Amino acid sequence: MTVRLTARASGAAALVLALTLALTGCALFGGGDAHGAKPTRTATPKPTATTAPAADGRSTGTATPSASPTPPPPPPTLTPVPQGTVVAEGDVASPKGSIHYHYRVVANGDNTYTAEYTRFTSTVPVPVSATFLQIPPEVGDGLTYHGVGDHRLGGPTTSAASSSGTLGSESQPSYLAALVTYSSAPSATGVPVELGPDKVLAVNTVRWSVPVRQSNVHPVDHGAIANAGGTVTATTAAGAPKRYKVAAGDTTDAVAQRFGITVQDLVWLNAGNGTLGSGQTLYATTTLNLDPDAL
Repeated sequence: MTVRLTARASGAAALVLALTLALTGCALFGGGDAHGAKPTRTATPKPTATTAPAADGRSTGTATPSASPTPPPPPPTLTPVPQGTVVAEGDVASPKGSIHYHYRVVANGDNTYTAEYTRFTSTVPVPVSATFLQIPPEVGDGLTYHGVGDHRLGGPTTSAASSSGTLGSESQPSYLAALVTYSSAPSATGVPVELGPDKVLAVNTVRWSVPVRQSNVHPVDHGAIANAGGTVTATTAAGAPKRYKVAAGDTTDAVAQRFGITVQDLVWLNAGNGTLGSGQTLYATTTLNLDPDAL
């Protein structure tokens, strides 16, 4: 009797143990929170910039600004000598004392000049004129070129007369070395040889005092480089490059780079000089101007 009860008890115990193992097996083999399991790391998503819709339904997001374009270089400028500035003045007397007058050259404030003649008297029997020349002639020579600012002063008179004449488009007259007085006789008929047409009656050296005009173009010689291997042949009173002799192979881009200016500046400095060909071609051995005040 006792033995049968124990066997039954043992069987019941075995059944309980089997049920216990079956129930705990899920946890031991992955069903539940098993001790020591490592969690999978998930990358934290980065916030995405969003744009709120405007009232009309369009996006109001701000676009990333692009780099601003480089502004074009300013155009070259040259400040004129102030209006009324006297840049040359003197008295004229012919060698024989038959012609007298006073002259002065005045700035008009727009890069042009006017020559004013006062106290003019003459006892020669023909009208006389005055002009400015770069190369002075001699008294008695015959003019073949009437220079800059050619102006008729008048005929014989003992009453002081005044008149004025423009120097035309001449913007820098200081290269004109002499004021020449000459005969304006209409023909050689009936007049002494020395008073014939275009005979020089007086030559006066002109001493100029033209102020340096200010510009936003300032060439500086940084030395020869490829395609800009020419020679600086003259400098200004301040030591800046004034004239440049073009070498074979020179280009406008390289020459401008050598002197720290733009091609636009280089063309402006040489406008009308005939040193730049079509397409801004440079001709070897020609001379370029680099001085704004020489314009």
